[in-house]
Amino acid sequence: MADPTGFPPGFPIGADVTVAQLEGTDAHAVLARLRASEPVSWVPALGGWLVTRRDLVLAAMRDPVLFTVDDPRFSTARVVGRSMLSTDGAEHERHRRPFDPSFGLGEVRTRFTAAVEAETERLIFAMYHSGAAELRRGFAGPLAVAVVAETLGLDGVSAPTVLSWYDAIVAAVSGVAAGQEVSTAGREAFDALRTNVEAMVAGGPGDGAGGPSLLAAAGATGGLRTDEVVSNAAVLMFGGIETTEGMTANALWHLLSHPDQLALVRADPALLGPAIEESLRLEPAAAVVDRYATADVELGGAPIRRGDLIVVSLAGANRDPAVFADPDRYDVRRGNARQQVAFAHGPHVCLGMHLARLEAMTAIRQLLGRLPGLRLDPARPSAPTGLVFRKPPTLHTLWG
Repeated sequence: MADPTGFPPGFPIGADVTVAQLEGTDAHAVLARLRASEPVSWVPALGGWLVTRRDLVLAAMRDPVLFTVDDPRFSTARVVGRSMLSTDGAEHERHRRPFDPSFGLGEVRTRFTAAVEAETERLIFAMYHSGAAELRRGFAGPLAVAVVAETLGLDGVSAPTVLSWYDAIVAAVSGVAAGQEVSTAGREAFDALRTNVEAMVAGGPGDGAGGPSLLAAAGATGGLRTDEVVSNAAVLMFGGIETTEGMTANALWHLLSHPDQLALVRADPALLGPAIEESLRLEPAAAVVDRYATADVELGGAPIRRGDLIVVSLAGANRDPAVFADPDRYDVRRGNARQQVAFAHGPHVCLGMHLARLEAMTAIRQLLGRLPGLRLDPARPSAPTGLVFRKPPTLHTLWG
């Protein structure tokens, strides 16, 4: 394994990169320098290799044999157990297969459109007369939580309770990644989730108001053990809240920060979908994904050794000028925006991408339609930040 104190030599840009730079609003300038000169660079601040060029990013995500997630250092697995997120090959397929049918495009539209529209309307109605709101944690987050509760079939659990579980589990994963033990709060939240999921699995798939129970079916007919259903439920909750909230908040921020592009969307509502894809390209809610090398291998000229951490930059790939002309410009008419890799690629492509798109489309369409003159609050500016997950810390808006 490469020595995090400086081996290997020959990567001067990566050697000077700091975590603060990669977390900040100017992260894309740093990624651009790396992509141009050191597309696979040893970054001591990360203790691993940072991959920023799109073709190399795709190569790493498409090859789970050489670049795997199945490693004991994978922090999420240390908190919630093995799941589709932390396994590869046949084991990954076994974990993921029971959930695939429920997240296909047609099934998502049939099963979730009405619920997403109703929850969006409820949230907008509650804040309409105030003329101002913080729309990340005050709107995009609650919408994502409600949809996750609906998706998992947690009918008897309130959205605030689901959010409290999520917050505690995410904090525990972050702590483990920083070298800490699993927190008591994280363990208790996971235990509460497990208790609810175990009761659902024991009750069988059934056929409630939202359709058959996704989690119970994964155990009853999908072949997963109950503990495996629980682990995958935690992963679905994590992805369904964190990245969907970020995706919606980032798309709103991009549109409201570019009045000329917002005017195009208002004039032609068919551009809303492309506008969201362009936002995903510029600021993927999940900016990086981790892999671990299973053998000594060369990638982009870099001498990667067995066991090395590979930090795959989706944000870097999405602004590769070899694929996207004028890559830092927000352009809702960009013809190839859907070539973005914000949902990852290969075996671990995002299971919930169709549901995430449905949420973002519904949310932004109704916000623009129901809140006249919606705009950013100039007194409270914000912008996306974050190393792993990027979104504006707040999104204060005015209307009317």
